[in-house]
Amino acid sequence: MRPDPNTLLPFFKPRGVAVIGASADPAKLGYGIMSNLLHPQTGFPGPVYPVNPRAEAILGARCYSDILSVPDPVDLAVLIIPAEMTASVLEDCGKRGLKAAIIISGGFREVGGEGVERERLLLEIAKRYGMRLMGPNGIGVIDAHTPLNTTFTTGTVGAGFIDFVSQSGALCGGILDWALAHNLRFSRFLSIGNKVDVNETDLLAYLGADDLSRVITLYLEDVKDGPGFLSAARKTITRKPILVLKSGRTASGQTATASHTGALASGHAAFRAACRQIGMDEYEDIEAMFHASLALAYQPPPRGDRLALLTNAGGPAALAADALEPAGLSLAHTSPETRLALQQFLNPNAPLEGPVDMLGAAGVDQYSRALELLLADPGNDGVLVILVPTILIDSVATLQALVSVMRSSRSGKPVLACLFGEASLAGAYAAADQGGLPAYRFPEQAIAAFSALHRRALWLGKEHPLPVPPADVDPQKVHELLYTALDAGRTSLDAVASRAILQAYGIRSPEDILVTSPEGAASQAARIGFPVALKLISPDILHKTDVGGVLLNLQDHDAVWDGFGQIIQRARQAYPRAEILGVQVQQMISGGQEVIVGMKRDPVYGPLVMFGLGGVYVEALGDVSFRLPPLTRQDAEAMIDEVRSSKLLSGLRGAPPADRSALVDILLRVGQLAVDQPEITEMDINPLIVLPEGQGALAADARIILTDTR
Repeated sequence: MRPDPNTLLPFFKPRGVAVIGASADPAKLGYGIMSNLLHPQTGFPGPVYPVNPRAEAILGARCYSDILSVPDPVDLAVLIIPAEMTASVLEDCGKRGLKAAIIISGGFREVGGEGVERERLLLEIAKRYGMRLMGPNGIGVIDAHTPLNTTFTTGTVGAGFIDFVSQSGALCGGILDWALAHNLRFSRFLSIGNKVDVNETDLLAYLGADDLSRVITLYLEDVKDGPGFLSAARKTITRKPILVLKSGRTASGQTATASHTGALASGHAAFRAACRQIGMDEYEDIEAMFHASLALAYQPPPRGDRLALLTNAGGPAALAADALEPAGLSLAHTSPETRLALQQFLNPNAPLEGPVDMLGAAGVDQYSRALELLLADPGNDGVLVILVPTILIDSVATLQALVSVMRSSRSGKPVLACLFGEASLAGAYAAADQGGLPAYRFPEQAIAAFSALHRRALWLGKEHPLPVPPADVDPQKVHELLYTALDAGRTSLDAVASRAILQAYGIRSPEDILVTSPEGAASQAARIGFPVALKLISPDILHKTDVGGVLLNLQDHDAVWDGFGQIIQRARQAYPRAEILGVQVQQMISGGQEVIVGMKRDPVYGPLVMFGLGGVYVEALGDVSFRLPPLTRQDAEAMIDEVRSSKLLSGLRGAPPADRSALVDILLRVGQLAVDQPEITEMDINPLIVLPEGQGALAADARIILTDTR
C-alpha cells in the first residue's frame, strides 16, 4: 500500500528549503540550484538555507555547517553531495525532522554494485523517519505556481497547466530549453530519477487530485508497481487526461517461448494494452505529446470529429485536409447560411464550402468575422485557423482578434491555430500563448493535437463499466487439475490435458480422444465420424506443426491408419528422445474462421490476454491485440476491432459472418481463467474456430504452460 499522497506536499509547497552541498562556485551544480531558488523574479518565496561547512554565505544567504543547525521553518532538503556521504546526511535530515528530501546525486542503482546497497540504505533511513525521497540521480522539482525550482537547469518556464514527470533528468534539461523557445508553460516539472521512493504511481495520485494542472504528461523508462500504477491512472483519468511516452518499446532480442502468445507479447505489449484500456494517450514522439498536451490544457473536447479549416493559403489547408482522415477526423463543410454570410465580406473568388480559403489578402477583420461565423455554424465541431505570414497582414493583431472571438464565443468548440512559419511570427505566437489559443507551426501538428482532443471526447462520452465475471466457471476444479499436474512434475499441458481446463471455464472443443496405435486411431475415427484430424501429443515437442505432427481432413480408415504412423515416425526422427504420449484423433470442423486466443503473464502488470488471426502464421503477421484482464465486454470488442484482419470475421465474398458474440465470450472466459489461476504463465488456444453466427466457437488445439506458485 502506497503512502498518503498528501505526504508529497513538502516537495511542492515547503515552508523552507535546505540545499546540502550548496556552492559559491558558478561551475558547481550546488550553485545552479541556489541561483534558481533565489532568482529575483521566480525564486522561492520562503527561506532558503545553504548548507556548506566551508562557506559563510552563498548568494547573500547565510550558510550553515550542517542540516542539524538549520533553523525553522524547513521541511525540504536538496542533497547534492557525493553518493558515499548521502546516507549519513539523510540520517541527520531525519533527526532534524524533515519530511522530504530530493537527492540530486548520482552513483546509486544506475551504476550497480555498491550503488544498489547505497540506495537500499537510503530507503531504510527514510522509512525510519517517515521521510519521502525523490531521486536519487534526478534533477529535482519545479513548481511554477509556488514558485519553486530545485533544479540546476537554465531558464524559467511560466506558470501553466501541464504537469510533466520524467524518469530521465537529462531529458528534462532539453525539454525545458525547448519549452522556453515554444511558449510552452508547465504547472510542475518533476524529475524522479531512480525512484527509490517517490515514483510515477505516487505522483499520479497527487497530481490527479490537484487543481493547478489540467493535463499530466509522463516520460517513463520502467514502471515499478504495475497494478498500483494502473489503479492510480484509472482514478486520475476521469479528472484529467494522461499522456505518456515510454522508452524501451522495442526489444533487441526475443528469447524462445513455448507459445505464440509468449513470442508476441513483448515487454511493451502490456503497457500499451493498459494505456488503451484505461484511456491514457501513448506517444512515440515527445514533441507530439507536448503538442497534444497544449490543446488538452487550453481547449474543450469537441462534440464530434468535424473540423472546419479557415485559411489565407490553399496549400497548408490541403495538407491539413489530407491529415484529417488518418487522424480519425473529417473535414467540415459550411452551411448555406454561413457561406452566404461569408460572401458579404470575403473575396468573391474565395472557396467557402470547406476549407474556407479567404485568399492571401485577408486581414484582421476577415479572420475575426469568419471565425465568428464558423463557431456559430452547427456543421462543425471545432475550427483550425491557418495563417501564412504576408506583407499585407498584421499577424499579432490578427491573433489578438482571434483570441477575442474565441473567448467571447458561447459555442463551446475548440479552436486551434497553425501559424505556418516562424521567423516573423514570434509576436503572434506570444499573443496566442497569452490568450490560451494553442498555436502550431505545421498543419499536421495541429491536426494531431485536435485528434487528441477528439479521443479525449470519445473516452469521456463512453461508459466504463467494471468487469463482470462470466458465469458457469469452476476455478476450484481447475486449481486441482493444475496442482495434480505440477505434483507429477509437469509444467506443460498438451491439447488433451488442456481440454479439461478449458471446459471447466465454459470453452468447448471438438470431440477428440487420445490413441496409442494405428488400430485405435482408425477405430476411434470411425466412431467420431470422418473426416478427422490427427495431432501429435508430446510434452517435449512444443510446436507439433514444425515436425509434421498435424494431419487434417483425413477421409477414411486407411488414411487415418497411415497418418498415425507418419506422425510418430516424423516425431521420432526430429526428436529421438522425446516422450510421445500418442496421437489425438479429433472431429474435423468444417467452415468457420480460425483465430488465436492466448495469455502470457507479464512480470510487472500480471496476465495479458492476446487475440489475433492467422493460425500458424500469427507470429509472422504480428496482427494481434492485447488487454489486461479481467476484461469487460467493451475490452473484448476493442481487441477484435484492433486486429486489421478482423474484417474476415464479418464475412467476405459471400461467406457467412462469424459468431462474434461467442468470440467475445471466450475472450472474457480466458481473461477470467488468467486472473483466477496464477499458476498459468502462458497459454495458446490455436486455432479457435469461430463458427458462423449463432453456432459458437470451438477450441481445436491448446497448450498451457505452468509455474508452481506455492
